[in-house]
Amino acid sequence: MESKGTEQSTARSNTTFEKPPGRSAMPTWYPDLLDSVASRVAAGRVRAINAANQELVRTYWAIGNDILNRQEQEGWGAKVIDRLSVDLRDRFPEAKGFSSRNLKYMRSLAEAWPQTAIVQAPLAQLPWYHHLALLDKVREPATRLWYAEKAVKGGWSRNVLTHQIDSRLHERAGKATSNFKTTLPPSDSDLVQQATKDPYVFDFVAMTGQRNERELESQLIDHVQKFLLELGQGFAFVGRQIQLHVAGDEFFADLLFYNFKLRRFVVIELKAGKFDPGYLGQLGVYMSAVDDLLAQDGDKPTIGLLLCKSKNELVAEYALRGYNSPIGVANWAAELEESMPEEFAGALPTVDELEAELTAATDDRPVRDETK
Repeated sequence: MESKGTEQSTARSNTTFEKPPGRSAMPTWYPDLLDSVASRVAAGRVRAINAANQELVRTYWAIGNDILNRQEQEGWGAKVIDRLSVDLRDRFPEAKGFSSRNLKYMRSLAEAWPQTAIVQAPLAQLPWYHHLALLDKVREPATRLWYAEKAVKGGWSRNVLTHQIDSRLHERAGKATSNFKTTLPPSDSDLVQQATKDPYVFDFVAMTGQRNERELESQLIDHVQKFLLELGQGFAFVGRQIQLHVAGDEFFADLLFYNFKLRRFVVIELKAGKFDPGYLGQLGVYMSAVDDLLAQDGDKPTIGLLLCKSKNELVAEYALRGYNSPIGVANWAAELEESMPEEFAGALPTVDELEAELTAATDDRPVRDETK
């Protein structure tokens, strides 16, 4: 008589699994079907994550609102929140997010935003830890909302959002001195202007000795990912010291980018010193050459961006009036402290701290994920 173990072994040996047909046996339209189904699965996952995140934020706001209302009515202190944290974790042992600290953040969220705001874009689309960064680092509601909109639109991770707040992006965005309004169609001029900054903060460079254009250029290319982050959304790096042949003469543009959002090339010239009106003529030659030699059908006219260590604002404005090509002039700073009032400098993170934050950002997922 066979043992039970022998019977099970025999049953397994007699079990066969049908193999799927090979890909080569599929019809020619099969890859299209696979791509279509896979894209639907991916899109569905994104929607599910976003829906779960939105519900989480709405729930946290409602909890915070309950705590806030009760506290205003009864006037109790932090001990109630500590007790509430323990009891919630006892009642929902599998759930996370009910620490005393997190409950206090929920209260702060309800205090910061009315319900009508928290259920609408962009606040409803931000993961919880993005909200914590906004609550910790930004005081003004209008400024918080500005960063929330940028984070959703740009798909910023929490670390990128934190870096942009620390670098005071809202005070620098769109501030380059330019002639865009007079050289570009109205439909383009505002969009291009908003793609600029002043100053550009290159706090990831480590300048040594006498500062010069080549050293700065090398540092920026060594840290091109961080450079692209500072430039903003849509920029793609084309090359450095781009050789341009014009009727037998050779010219070399410092840095060349293409902006897919603006649909045009962007020539960037770096200067280690103060703005000089003569720099614009050199930049204009590079821009014209790029338009003729590199631009393709459908590309819009090239934009020039001149980055100097400092500039006289009025001199830059006067100089730009004489040019029909779209050019922006902005300062660059190796450290944010150099470009801001002295009383603010002590409250900012150090370059080393930002380096550590940006290194950690490589593990971050896009804005739709609820990650820290």
